[in-house]
Order: sequence, then structure tokens, then C-alpha cells
Amino acid sequence: MYDPQSLNQQHRTDSFDCGKESLNFWLSTSALQAEKNRTARTFVWTADGEHDVAAYYSLAGHLLQKDEIPSKAGRGGPNQIPAVILARLALHKTLQGGGLGGRLLVHALSRAVESSRSVAARLVVVDALDEEAARFYEKYGFIRAPGNTRLVRKMSDIEADLSG
Repeated sequence: MYDPQSLNQQHRTDSFDCGKESLNFWLSTSALQAEKNRTARTFVWTADGEHDVAAYYSLAGHLLQKDEIPSKAGRGGPNQIPAVILARLALHKTLQGGGLGGRLLVHALSRAVESSRSVAARLVVVDALDEEAARFYEKYGFIRAPGNTRLVRKMSDIEADLSG
């Protein structure tokens, strides 16, 4: 159905519209530069043989302070905790509402788990764009930090869910 791949210059990003202007804008103006600078890796879904982006997510390394983590997520260990940040996740608005957002998230989390096998990361963190997005991540087991839309999930829990 959709072919996941690393973003490159052949992908057409200008027609992407997820309904959130900041996510559309970042993909079309900053994603390739982030790739070049190695500040984020962006992965896109395209229909087989096509170059138009139907969905995307971006991952990057991150470091959290222990006090930034909700107590429900476990605060044991060092004061600085390595993490993978799911910096962006967006699905074209014509594809929304059919469960593909969850499938895109699972793909992103699978990639985060795989990367944590080479470079240690204890958590996946998301800074949700708004309340709607925060509720989406909560449905998938992310725990909200009090007072904001930052959410975290233990890498070990994600790996267990993906294996089961």
C-alpha cells in the first residue's frame, strides 16, 4: 500500500497537507536541511512508485532531565536520560480517520526500538503539537508530563508491545 523510505530530494513535499500548517511547512522547508545537518531523520510514506508524500515522521536523539519525566514513567537512574524524540508525525488529511495514523506511529516506534539496539535510549518522547495530538499519543500508551503536552513512553514497554 505505502512504501516507507528515507526522505530525499526526489520526494514531492509541496502538496502535502495534514491540516496543520506548521507540520506542512516544516516538511516542505526544513526536513531536507535537517537530514543534511543530521539533526533529524525523516521517513516518508509514498504510494508504490510515486514521489508524493502521503505521511511522514521525524526522529532524533534527545536527552531528558530526570525531573522532566512523569513519575509514572519511572525516574530511577541517572539525572540525564537518553531518549529518541518523535519530533513530527503527520498523515495527509485525505488519509486521516482510517487507522493509518496508528500504523504510521507503529512504524516510527519500530524504527526507534531498532535504533536503540545500537545507540542506547530509555524513552521515546513526544512534544505534542496540541491537545488533539496529545490524546492520540495517550491512546498508544504515552504518559503525559504534568502541565504540558510532553509525553513519554519507555522503550522497553514499546519493544514488548511490538513483540507481542
